[in-house]
Amino acid sequence: MMDMFKSGNVVIPLYLLGNYKKLKLELEEFIFLMYLYGFGNNIIFNPKKIAEDLNLSLSDVMKNISVLTDKNFIEVKVVKNDRDISEEVINLDTFYSKISLLFMDAVNSNSISKSSCFDFIEKEFGRTLSPMEYEIIKAWIESGNSDELIREAVKEATFNGVSNLRYIDKILYEWNKKGIKTKEAVDKDRANYKNSSDNDIDSDNDIFDYNWFEEDDDYE
Repeated sequence: MMDMFKSGNVVIPLYLLGNYKKLKLELEEFIFLMYLYGFGNNIIFNPKKIAEDLNLSLSDVMKNISVLTDKNFIEVKVVKNDRDISEEVINLDTFYSKISLLFMDAVNSNSISKSSCFDFIEKEFGRTLSPMEYEIIKAWIESGNSDELIREAVKEATFNGVSNLRYIDKILYEWNKKGIKTKEAVDKDRANYKNSSDNDIDSDNDIFDYNWFEEDDDYE
């Protein structure tokens, strides 16, 4: 088991690590599944490579594949690649469905679930939030960020044409470093920024328009 971690081939999201027992998996099965999860969906089925990466025997690899298939976490399919050649792949659609339900159960059972800022962010983004995004926003709230402050950070991001949570997380981080906790404090900080800007900055720019960060990729 330690060899699996030392190899660097298994990355486990902390939320899943703390909740894998709810999926009714043994620890070794879970780690094996996380290895597959790290490659995304429809992984080419190569038992020899998996065995080498995880320092397992081929028989152990096949045993884990069989168990995870029986528990309906994965499915081994035959598909045709770009060269019209048939090959076996490991499909994780059923696993994604299971963790989505796990996330939603956690959100729905939490007293802060579906607070007004969740609805607000969905409207600003123009789409439904993913289960992972719910967990990220929930973490902001649990860390002491008010709905009001989160709304202001979302407005800041969407005004700058960015609709991902990593960017918003950076805004909240900067505001927390400055001790900014309210909309009034945000407005004051924006005004101070505008007043301290160089004279060559276009005075017609809205005071929202100061982009501290490079745009990052969306959270998966």
